Amino acid sequence: MSNMNEDDFDGHLQELRRGTIVLASLQLLRAPGYGYGLLEQLAAAGFPTDANTLYPLLRRLEKQGYLDSEWNTDEARPRKFYRTSAAGIRLAETLTREVAAIAAATAALDEKEN
Repeated sequence: MSNMNEDDFDGHLQELRRGTIVLASLQLLRAPGYGYGLLEQLAAAGFPTDANTLYPLLRRLEKQGYLDSEWNTDEARPRKFYRTSAAGIRLAETLTREVAAIAAATAALDEKEN
């Protein structure tokens, strides 16, 4: 990274990770979870993101039918719990295969250069 501006690197890394947040969220939400808990799980798994990115993503995935949700009003503060739907599981499986194919293709490019 010596020839690269750190801000440029951070921008490219953020762009690369943006798509992986969708896949990681779908995988983690196979077990029901809520937004803040998911933020913590994502960070612990190596996918740091912020609430301004995650909450719109959750709403979009729900609208597209990849997440189901329900409100839990048992506690003093109601929370919306999300769970990956059957369509979301199929999408996650497809995206996982695509990520593996991209990683393999990238590795093959690196091998050709050496």
